[in-house]
Amino acid sequence: MSTATTASVSTHILDTSVGRPAGGVAVALSAREGSGAPWADLGGSRTDSDGRCKDLPTLPEGTTHVRLDFKTEAYFAQGHHDRGAHSDHQQAEAQQDAPRVRDSGAFFPEVAITFAVSPGEHFHVPLLLNPFGYSVYRGS
Repeated sequence: MSTATTASVSTHILDTSVGRPAGGVAVALSAREGSGAPWADLGGSRTDSDGRCKDLPTLPEGTTHVRLDFKTEAYFAQGHHDRGAHSDHQQAEAQQDAPRVRDSGAFFPEVAITFAVSPGEHFHVPLLLNPFGYSVYRGS
């Protein structure tokens, strides 16, 4: 909920490799007042089974920039992105042609998104995620 002096933020994650929400991903929220100010860690949340964070911390008054840090490494390490509707044969063919992830884990172990906010507005920032790419946009 926002007031005339604060902005509010929400997010969700869709795993585009399986066409489903990405549940269980930790999301940290930081804010700052002005581009030269230090970041203040506000806490975080975890996506639910619908890929949504319904309890992100409230932004402090005067916030001008927000950073969402999605901790994607654990999600990919658990193999959630492999649970598609493909047959075993289709998955084997896709994996044969897919690039290999390094031994260190996910190609993108975290995704940090920084954006500007305005007082009194709500900012919904969805993350479209797959093992080798991601995209974000300002939603509604």
